[in-house]
Amino acid sequence: MLRLPDAWIWDFWFARDGDTHHLFFLRASRALGDPDRRHFRASVGHAVSTDLRHWTQLADALVPADRPAFDDVATWTGSVLRGPDGRWHMFYTGAGSAEDALVQRIGLASSDDLVTWARHPASPVLTAAADRYERLGDSTWPDEAWRDPWVFADPDGDGWHMLVTARAGSGPVDDRGVIAHARSHDLVHWTAQPPVTAPGSGFGHLEVPQVEVVDGRPLLVFSCLHDQLAERSRDARPCGVWAVPGESLLGPFDATKAQRLTDDSLYSGRLVRDGDGRWQLLAFLNHDEQGRFVGELSDPIPLRVDPDGTVRLGDAEPGTPYSVHGRRAVAPADGVATPGVDEGAGSPAAAVGA
Repeated sequence: MLRLPDAWIWDFWFARDGDTHHLFFLRASRALGDPDRRHFRASVGHAVSTDLRHWTQLADALVPADRPAFDDVATWTGSVLRGPDGRWHMFYTGAGSAEDALVQRIGLASSDDLVTWARHPASPVLTAAADRYERLGDSTWPDEAWRDPWVFADPDGDGWHMLVTARAGSGPVDDRGVIAHARSHDLVHWTAQPPVTAPGSGFGHLEVPQVEVVDGRPLLVFSCLHDQLAERSRDARPCGVWAVPGESLLGPFDATKAQRLTDDSLYSGRLVRDGDGRWQLLAFLNHDEQGRFVGELSDPIPLRVDPDGTVRLGDAEPGTPYSVHGRRAVAPADGVATPGVDEGAGSPAAAVGA
């Protein structure tokens, strides 16, 4: 578990170098007072671990650029991979002052050591394609959703793929959420493709997508908050982390069949293999039992996929969302967690035997 006394933590992503897990995460100062203000004060933090439980914080990896720039307000969620040149490449979301941070674009930064990062001169490398996806002003949706890039190598060696949180250009406004797809042969020049999910699946957006092959099944994981669900789905589909198997890493994925893995105590789930090669899900701690924002990283929670496609998270029964309520030390009223409580009966990992 990672708790920062001076900052909230929310969305995050991993890179692995040998036995070391590098964690990149969104962070913003608790001095803001209201956690809803964190989104436009976001930098990319950095920490390392060998067991996904105990973390050593390093210097921030990326901060908003000087004005004017497409990312001069905030740097949001992304992913990291190692390119054929041996360098590390971080794809991230940028929000800029020119449009009051309402337009999201995909940026690229590179590093030799996962510590010092430099923005690529071609950034932003991908913007929403108007012929396929909704742009700002196309509907009453408040922003241009084009964020959370998940980049991975083509399984057959034919370049790279990027999945992006996006919205379709037509349909009911609250039901246009899709996961966009783009392709590249050099990690710099990208071409938008049709989405890997269809609109009309009950989601206003599908955030923080990730695809992995788990127990032999291609699996898509994403998140959605309750007020971003289509109105028709809000009673039957509370928020949380979701998963749905597909035919391949590029789907298609039928989001109407997504399985809810967690309640709203956890959000922005990510899959990662531990040192023994077992799949774990980590998420940020969203709300405590009193409904207060927490802003910490969870311990690993084991995840597996049954032969019939049922996704099982920790000790939760299929169809029952996993919750950290009752499994962790509750943060005091100021929102800062009790220091030094990393393991034991209050942690998700201890509760499920991880």
